[in-house]
Amino acid sequence: MNSIVLITGGGRGIGAATAKHLAQQGYSICINYLSNKEAANKVVTDIKNHGGKAIAIQADVSNEEEVLTLFKTIDENVGQLTHLVNNAGILLPQMKVTEMSAQRINKILTTNVTSYFLCAKEAIKRMKNGGSIVNVSSAASRLGAPNEYVDYAASKGAIDSFTTGLSLEVASQNIRVNGVRPGFIHTDMHADGGEANRIERVKSLIPLQRGGTPEEVASAIAFLLSEQASYITGSFIELAGGK
Repeated sequence: MNSIVLITGGGRGIGAATAKHLAQQGYSICINYLSNKEAANKVVTDIKNHGGKAIAIQADVSNEEEVLTLFKTIDENVGQLTHLVNNAGILLPQMKVTEMSAQRINKILTTNVTSYFLCAKEAIKRMKNGGSIVNVSSAASRLGAPNEYVDYAASKGAIDSFTTGLSLEVASQNIRVNGVRPGFIHTDMHADGGEANRIERVKSLIPLQRGGTPEEVASAIAFLLSEQASYITGSFIELAGGK
């Protein structure tokens, strides 16, 4: 059976690394992106240059109508989806809770939580013969990210609960749902939060004394999606260097 995977937020960072890794394993890759068409197309070109199959599709995955259009495009141009990597997410500038507006909080929750629900909903409808979903959470869900990103951490706590509940809901359909919890990973997201060199500041607090790479996270995602993990559901892999 042809394995077709949708990776939301697949144009950069963990999403892009996962797309390239899975393409090497023979998956047909559907990269979703919000606005950076150039970055998404670069990933697609790289995959195709190495003999893989890939397509990039723009959509705001926190918007239900756009999610429906995204999945319809996949149906018509690639085939029946078998795997999903819920990865799209945002980080806003560092701020204490006392400074956060409702607008900011709701933007974080809608982007980081609602999108996972909407994409999982549509993916499950298509997984008639079973399938696998990996939700990208964060070590922040355990650590809370005080003084910096409590809203982001809370959104990832919601994803942990979502992963657990959904895994139980669809287990009888032979659909597995797992999560990964990356810690300090070398991606552009830290710049989004206003501190591009954040890992350098905190790496001495990490037991392994370094940040992780997107490729290390991609390997864990690929494992959970694969048949090697066929008896694993409702589980999480920590990728936080021991923190």
